[in-house]
Amino acid sequence: MRVYLVVMARLRKRQRGTIERRGNSLRVKVYAGTDPLTGKRLYLRESTTDEKEAERILTRLLAQVDANTHAKTEGTIGAGLDEWLPTHDVDDSTRETNETYIRLYIKPALGGRTYKSVTPRVLERFYAELARCRDRCDGKPRIDHRTDKPHECRVIKHRYPPGRRPAGGRRDHDCKTAGCTVVECQPHECQPLAPATILKIHFILSAFFAACVRWDWLASNPADVAKKPRQPTPQPKPPTTEQAAKIVNAAWEQGLMWGTLVWLVMVTGMRRAEVLALTWLDVDLSAGYLTIDRDSSKTHRMRRIALDSATVEVLKEYRTQCEASVRELGEVLSDSAYMFSYSPTCDRRCSPDAVTSRYRRMCEALGIQSNLHALRHYAATELLTAGVDLRTVAGRLGHAGGGVTTLRVYAAWRDDSDREAAKVLGARFSRPKSST
Repeated sequence: MRVYLVVMARLRKRQRGTIERRGNSLRVKVYAGTDPLTGKRLYLRESTTDEKEAERILTRLLAQVDANTHAKTEGTIGAGLDEWLPTHDVDDSTRETNETYIRLYIKPALGGRTYKSVTPRVLERFYAELARCRDRCDGKPRIDHRTDKPHECRVIKHRYPPGRRPAGGRRDHDCKTAGCTVVECQPHECQPLAPATILKIHFILSAFFAACVRWDWLASNPADVAKKPRQPTPQPKPPTTEQAAKIVNAAWEQGLMWGTLVWLVMVTGMRRAEVLALTWLDVDLSAGYLTIDRDSSKTHRMRRIALDSATVEVLKEYRTQCEASVRELGEVLSDSAYMFSYSPTCDRRCSPDAVTSRYRRMCEALGIQSNLHALRHYAATELLTAGVDLRTVAGRLGHAGGGVTTLRVYAAWRDDSDREAAKVLGARFSRPKSST
């Protein structure tokens, strides 16, 4: 008790902290300034039952405040993410993806936590849970219910005639039709989150905590210390030359706009966000160049891509059609109009998700497993196979770092090139004569 009284007398002089007795425990409380999120007074608190330990805790907390190494806010991670997202400088598609990951995975797990409670260990455990099951279940058997409302668990079976499926997909009711296509209220099966997705979540958290350090909310970034999730080995699967021909022919059959879009992505390797952000100001048909604006580029770097004569002719024909369509409305096609738009006046860009879905459906109808981004792999692979130097290929794709990303991610292994390499080495020697 004497030690306790000495500490209390010392604290009355400094007015920076207290040791309060609460029943059988001692609570150490140190003033640490004003919370930048809540605007309230910020205190560091810890409890113990030992008087000497309370004094050591007090000394440690005061040292943290003096060294400015304590968490500067008692706000939650969820509130901080809401504050940070509007300031995060990324393109629209990346922002949408980040918001989805934050809503589905980060906030349910970490949103209610305070900053000081999120340690490298907490992050690594979070990543491990996602790698086991994206729902972060406890591993015990359970039922995945179709609704949160009171209901009777049963299998609801739907089979709609072609073209009769109602808008919005599933219906929470007993279907009167015979057959089955949807099974609801079924036993839970763990579905691991893809390693690439977990890595993206780590990058989101790393960027968020880095902002917290810059804003003086945190003393250090826990994501810098946490073990980064395993980076998946890139396995690009571009369409073959025969498949690419089928894809572009099928696209032309669906209309000039769609055929031009698929053609342009195939010959330039542009990203989805880049091609959909193109306006007629970005293309110089007389000089045969196309400019990708820095705001639509993932690397925020403007670049210029040369166009071959066939592509120039395709774009000229497509522009003529766009001008005629707008002229029918009594308008004139503006140079600032989007090249690819479902709007009659081309004043709104196409929906990225709609373009992705349409491409996937087209490939499925052809019996080809592919996606729009695979055309970027196709462009890189074909150019490198044709002998175009790596720096030029990286420049066309918008890759920095001298082409390291181009080789690691986008250049697929080609069997025909590998056979040519085998011939080169095999031709250097003559086969030894048999000794028999």
